Amino acid sequence: MGLADLVYGIYGRRIQRDLDPARIPGHVAVMLDGNRRWARAFGAPTASGHQAGAEKAHEFLVWCNEVGVRVVTLFLLSTDNLNRPDDELVPLLGIIENLVGEIADVGRWRVLPVGALDLLPDHTAGVLKEAADRTRELDGMHVNVAVGYGGRREIADAVRSLLHEHASRGTSIEKLAEVLTVEHIAEHLYTKGQPDPDLVIRASGERRLSGFLLWQSAHSEFYFCEALWPDFRRVDFLRALRAYGERERRYGR
Repeated sequence: MGLADLVYGIYGRRIQRDLDPARIPGHVAVMLDGNRRWARAFGAPTASGHQAGAEKAHEFLVWCNEVGVRVVTLFLLSTDNLNRPDDELVPLLGIIENLVGEIADVGRWRVLPVGALDLLPDHTAGVLKEAADRTRELDGMHVNVAVGYGGRREIADAVRSLLHEHASRGTSIEKLAEVLTVEHIAEHLYTKGQPDPDLVIRASGERRLSGFLLWQSAHSEFYFCEALWPDFRRVDFLRALRAYGERERRYGR
């Protein structure tokens, strides 16, 4: 361990000691951004950046579990990312498949795929479904893996599901329009039944949502970190928790 690691370790323990357990976010969503830039900085293949990002994601889940976070959403692959060249997308999908399998193998965390699985290759979709099936009865931390995810697509899918449900009951469009509420749509989101994210973290210095949890993040707190995702440290996570704990959440009031 180098001197910098030692200093940051001491600093991190001090931050964690001062955290108020009552103000730990119940649901943390994270945007794993900067993997490609990290690889370019080292003159390494893009896949090595994605692999480093996957390893950091697993580490991040351990940190969340240690402080008592109950739900984590990992933004692993957007619908826009599916348009990347095959020489990048195919290895990336393999890395994601391995990561999801490793998360399920922990044997304590419940995995839920969040995204449009019909847009994914059959093998990738199958891996995600299998991880969800074998962790379904676990009562530990809930891990949403957002793969093939787009916020606009999610809302469109929710409305489509809602219309199909009411059509099967014989409800007319006119009647549905009279009674429709935001709660009705929320019941058909990919994350239905879960609390909305309290804290959204984005690495890499970018300060935008990029379509991530557009509906669910209406009242979330945001934390933007300059570090590229593979360089994201435990102390960065603790700083995000500290910043969250210092904020007064108004929920629009």
